[in-house]
Amino acid sequence: MSTGKRPDRRRFIKGGLGTAAALVLGGCEPLSDRPWVLNVLGAAETLNYRIQRLLLPRDRLAPEFSESELSAYFKPNGTSDPEDEEYQTLAKNNFAEWRLMVDGLVERPARLSLKELREMPARSQITRHDCVEGWSCIGKWKGVPLRALLERAGISPRVRYIVLHCADSMEPGAKYYESIDLIDAMHPQTILAYEMNDQPLPIPHGAPVRLRVERQLGYKMAKYVMRIEAVESFSHIGAGKGGYWEDRGYDWYAGI
Repeated sequence: MSTGKRPDRRRFIKGGLGTAAALVLGGCEPLSDRPWVLNVLGAAETLNYRIQRLLLPRDRLAPEFSESELSAYFKPNGTSDPEDEEYQTLAKNNFAEWRLMVDGLVERPARLSLKELREMPARSQITRHDCVEGWSCIGKWKGVPLRALLERAGISPRVRYIVLHCADSMEPGAKYYESIDLIDAMHPQTILAYEMNDQPLPIPHGAPVRLRVERQLGYKMAKYVMRIEAVESFSHIGAGKGGYWEDRGYDWYAGI
């Protein structure tokens, strides 16, 4: 596992995104109140996406670390305990009745239990989580490669994106969701993690499963995943921008 420094390109992109985020978060104002910020972020996102796809091979791995480098405390991002009644009921029974729905443009829709996911071939990785708020932590994750689930379901050639629907709500009536393209969905480090630091995934970190997509910022790593939907377009979901925060002005492609 590599413990070296990130490539200059990676630090450059992260620095640019961090500056933009600081402009927004530092004022604690909605993005919609600053139209010029939306224009800047939109242009930066297009450039970021093109740089990533031009310079970064599809299977290039994000840096991985050793167990000695694990963060003593890993700060939870986003929601830490969903108020959703169905989720709370599932959590009380240790998620024994939880089922992951895999559907959309697939040949073989499925409903998988946590036990069934654990029986599939797994991947472990120690990676760094970079939050748009400016903090980072290193954690160990184990889970099912998303690619394996999609291949098992048999996605249609029309599929361009994978949408993850979650149990948590950031505000009444607005369930969290995220989306990634097929390049990132098929990446070897993109997993649905059910363990963190060799223990079952804790509720504050997204139990029973969360997405780990290691070449993107933390808000892309959806927690409390309930459904995976293969789609040709996400324009009909939420406000059509590809994710909860994206619908509110954040970049859809948050590559680092």
